[in-house]
Amino acid sequence: MLVSTSNEIAGYRIVQHLGMVRGITVRSRSVVGNFIGGLAAILGGRIQVYVTLAENARQEAFDHMVEHAGQGNANAIIAMRYDATEIMAGITEVLCYGTAVRVEPL
Repeated sequence: MLVSTSNEIAGYRIVQHLGMVRGITVRSRSVVGNFIGGLAAILGGRIQVYVTLAENARQEAFDHMVEHAGQGNANAIIAMRYDATEIMAGITEVLCYGTAVRVEPL
């Protein structure tokens, strides 16, 4: 599956627009993660436990989006974006979305 944040894919021609696709995940921080993150925040710098949580959530949402596009017979996704919303303290929804298309090489 080709995925691009732009509205086209270099070297390919869009032959069919199949509509919007999305992948959603909801994640929460664990008590241990909050404790370690709190300590790291006091010391300053990169908070690896939260970086890992964010990366895993984005990857999971991305994978769901690609699966959704494949179910619709797409071979590419254009205009891909991420969005995140805190549902409540410590619980975040991560959304990955884009436009499913069929492309062919030029």
